[in-house]
Amino acid sequence: MSVKEATKTAPAPAPASPEPPHPKGRRAWDEAPRWQIYLPLGIYLIFTLIPFYWILLFSLRPAGSTSLVPWPVTFDHFEKVWTDRSFGTYFTNSVLVGVATLLMTTLVALAGGYALARFDFKVKRAFMLALLCSQFVPGALLLVPLFEIFAELQMINSLGSVILAETVFQLPLSMILISNFIKNVPYSLEEAAWVDGCNRMTAFRIVVLPLLRPGLIAVGSFAFVHSWNHFLFALMFLNNQDKQTIPVGLNSLMSADSVDLGALAAGGIIAAVPVVIVFAFIQKWLITGFSAGAVKG
Repeated sequence: MSVKEATKTAPAPAPASPEPPHPKGRRAWDEAPRWQIYLPLGIYLIFTLIPFYWILLFSLRPAGSTSLVPWPVTFDHFEKVWTDRSFGTYFTNSVLVGVATLLMTTLVALAGGYALARFDFKVKRAFMLALLCSQFVPGALLLVPLFEIFAELQMINSLGSVILAETVFQLPLSMILISNFIKNVPYSLEEAAWVDGCNRMTAFRIVVLPLLRPGLIAVGSFAFVHSWNHFLFALMFLNNQDKQTIPVGLNSLMSADSVDLGALAAGGIIAAVPVVIVFAFIQKWLITGFSAGAVKG
C-alpha cells in the first residue's frame, strides 16, 4: 500500500475535547477569594468617607447639637458663610482665578510642549532638566521674588498677580506632559497635511490638536484644581477682602479664641463641591491624558 493510500484510509484524529469551563464562571488564574479584594477596599472606603460624612454632619445639623445624624437638617451655616462671611465673593474670585489659570497654562504649555516635541535645539536637554528641577522648588521660596516683581508692576492686591503666579508654578509639569503627549502623535500625519497644502499652523490645528484633547483636559483640570485649592499666593498677594479666594476665606473662619465648626464645615463643602463635579465629568479624559502624557512615544 502506498503512502498516499494509507493516508486516505487512516482514521482522522479525534478532535480535542474542550476544556471544561471553570466552576462558577471564574477564570483559572483568578483564584483570589472575594473577601481578599473587598476587605481592603472596604477599609479604604471607610477611612475615606468618614471625614466627608463628618464635615457634612457639622454643616447640616443645628449649632450646639451633638447628634450623629444631621436631623433636623438646617442650612443656616451655608447661608451664614455665603452672605455674612462673603463666601459668594470668594467663590467668584476663585472661579476667575481658576478659569484664567486653566486657559493661560494650557495655551502656553501647548506652544512650549509642541516646540519640545517637534524641534531639536542645542539647549533642549538643559531646558528639560531645568523644568524637572523646578518641580523640587517649594512655592514658599518664590514668594519674596514674586512679591517684589508684582510690587514693581503695581499688581499687588490684584487677581492678575495670583493668576500669573499660579500659571508660572503650573507650567513646567504641564509642558512636560503636553510634549510627551504630542510625541505619541505620528509625525507622518503632519507631513501628510503639509503635502496637501497646509502650513504648519493649519496642520497642527486640523490634525494634531483634535488628538490632544485628553492631554489638554488633564493639564487644564490639574491647573484649575491646583489654583482653586492653593492658599499661599492668594494670602500673600491679596489684601482686600473683596479680592480674596475660598482658601483664604476658610482660614478667616478660624480665630485664636474659637472656631465656628458649622460655618467652617459649610465653607469646606462649598469649596469641595465644584472640584468633585469637575472630576466626575472629566475622569475618563483625565486618566487617559495622564497615562498617555507619562509615556514617551
